[in-house]
Amino acid sequence: MPELGRFRLPELWRSTIIVAVLTMCVIVSLLKWPFARERRLVDTASEGVVNGFEILGPTFVKLGQLMASSSGVFPGPLADACLRCLDDVPPFPASVARSRIEEDLGHTIDVLFTEFEDRPLAAASVAQVHACTLRDGRRAVIKVQRPHIAERMLVDLRAAYWGAGILETFEFFRIANATAIIRDLHAATVTELNSAVEADRQTRFRDNISAFGDNKHVTTPEVYWDYCGPHVICMERMSGDPLDRWVPGEDEHNRLLIRRGVKVWIESVVMHGPFHGDVHAGNLWVLDDGRISFLDFGIVGVLPAEWRQIIKDMFYATVIDGDFSRVARGVRKLGYVTEIDATDEEIGAQVATVLAPILGQDLGELKLSTLIVGLIQVGKQWGVTSPEELVLFGKQLGYFERYATQLAPGWVLGQDLYLFRNLFPEAVAARTRELGITLPED
Repeated sequence: MPELGRFRLPELWRSTIIVAVLTMCVIVSLLKWPFARERRLVDTASEGVVNGFEILGPTFVKLGQLMASSSGVFPGPLADACLRCLDDVPPFPASVARSRIEEDLGHTIDVLFTEFEDRPLAAASVAQVHACTLRDGRRAVIKVQRPHIAERMLVDLRAAYWGAGILETFEFFRIANATAIIRDLHAATVTELNSAVEADRQTRFRDNISAFGDNKHVTTPEVYWDYCGPHVICMERMSGDPLDRWVPGEDEHNRLLIRRGVKVWIESVVMHGPFHGDVHAGNLWVLDDGRISFLDFGIVGVLPAEWRQIIKDMFYATVIDGDFSRVARGVRKLGYVTEIDATDEEIGAQVATVLAPILGQDLGELKLSTLIVGLIQVGKQWGVTSPEELVLFGKQLGYFERYATQLAPGWVLGQDLYLFRNLFPEAVAARTRELGITLPED
């Protein structure tokens, strides 16, 4: 992991450019504000900040993406303005992509592929994707990193980390933990820039989907390892539509589609290890054959075993018996709350009491992502330092709940026994018999 705290001449020069660009863009936007009809000043200033992000390049576009997908953490107007950063960014020339592929794989494009499309299918802040056909006829895509992106982003992140430290002298940025946000972005970026790690995690996720003999309607592209290199990943090409562009059919089909995807994702978190850490709609596709596919494993979380057990206990309490003392026992095993003079049952009751506004009177109305955030807050009261991946986990649950609201109204994620069939097979089987219901076979 490259050092983040270093600040030398390149970072100083880049910091000067960052401040100048952001200041100028905000000023230009504010000068236009008197001519904007019914537009708030704060919205105009936020648009100026995002204009600056786009000029400053990939690191700041990625920061904008983080802000856009974490609207509860950042001011609403800024998070809304940053939604623009979720769109494709301008691609780099196909000639550069070809050169990088040939350098990494040791052969010319004509030797490697029977077809290669110069126009990229998508261009993001770190890489862009080109369609191709392998010599054996397999349709594929190859993800190619932008040239010199690692060096450029590291300097930007060091400059941003230094700036975040200064901003934390103000209360808002101290509460928002600005330096921690940059540390998270740094860790995610370094991992994303390591193509071998990304390809390995994607392969492991794909292999784990069928671990229980079901989940046949969920998939992830197969990685073609013979066509991967330090800066490129080649994989199976999927045909379908992103979830946000998909035209839904019957309500029951929508509900089953979402349930299948969430089931696989929860199993990856609790049972297997690596879980997809960026399940926005562009990374979840509905394929032409009706399956749902996870794409783009640039951001992947892995919870420590102890926290995976705590999450599993939380699910059991939520879905099966409402006994949160299991969560308390798990936290004690980590060495926390040992000085609190209370039983596990009392601590579990404290969790339920503190989270009463979240849990409400009916566990069927539980919002799991809000529960995760609530548990983190309770943990801080006990002195528990939770892993950053736990926040990442809660954020993804928020995405899934959003899809459920849009595509499967009335479906309650936190009370769907189908999602937990492989986690608690005996308890779920007993519960379904008690309720007289039948779960989908797959």
